[in-house]
Amino acid sequence: MTVLQKEKITDKYIMEKPDFFSLDRTLDCGQCFRFEKKDGIWQGVALGRVIKIKENEHTLEFNMSKEEFEKDFFHYFDLGRDYRKIDSILTADRRFKKASEYAAGIHILNQEPFETLCSFIISQNNNIPRIKGIIRRFCEGFGRPLGEGEYAFPEVSAVASMKAEDFAPLRAGFRVKYLMDAAKKVYEGEVNLNLPADISLEQAEEELCKIKGVGKKVADCVLLFSMGRMDSFPSDVWIKRVMAELFPEGLDGKFVPYAGIAQQYLY
Repeated sequence: MTVLQKEKITDKYIMEKPDFFSLDRTLDCGQCFRFEKKDGIWQGVALGRVIKIKENEHTLEFNMSKEEFEKDFFHYFDLGRDYRKIDSILTADRRFKKASEYAAGIHILNQEPFETLCSFIISQNNNIPRIKGIIRRFCEGFGRPLGEGEYAFPEVSAVASMKAEDFAPLRAGFRVKYLMDAAKKVYEGEVNLNLPADISLEQAEEELCKIKGVGKKVADCVLLFSMGRMDSFPSDVWIKRVMAELFPEGLDGKFVPYAGIAQQYLY
């Protein structure tokens, strides 16, 4: 990737747009909840800092130095993976060809595991605007201020010390007891969010499902969107319907290593 410009005064890093990458599709596909687009610029919070990104025809502009981008956000946006190659593997099957028109360019983000866990607990039986509202109130109430009206996601230690009544401003309903259980078990080490890469998907799912309210779907979302488990395949009622229609016998074995990306195509 060629660096076209870096302006030290404003800490702007402009890079050549990566091959087979769509910022809009990546940030608006349901895998993250803390970004909003206004006047052509995506702004949100990731990895504990305010991030602004503008996608041009041939470049991406970031409000950070080249060094910070390479240290944290090259990995965050999963730019080291060959998504064009994966797309060619998937679309060799005609059932993925149509989906590719809408999903090509999506990258799977490497988000913070505790934030992703809480976000997908909140997402249960919920819609996107309400999910974003609960998460925003959670961060405003208990996260570290970052400036520009943005807040970091609350630390696991802070959430573990909260009582049920502390969550009242969130208006998160039945999900509060699940958030409390998640924070307690992660903080006390009963649930490990730093899972070794070589354990089986089933073992990883079992670890996360120790938390009350976390079933296979939420566990698979956390594994895919924050732990790099591309073999994870989150499945809700809509995905199950699509699978019953298009893949009644399940995904072909050659797709399993890219099951998470296949899920985004079908979603």
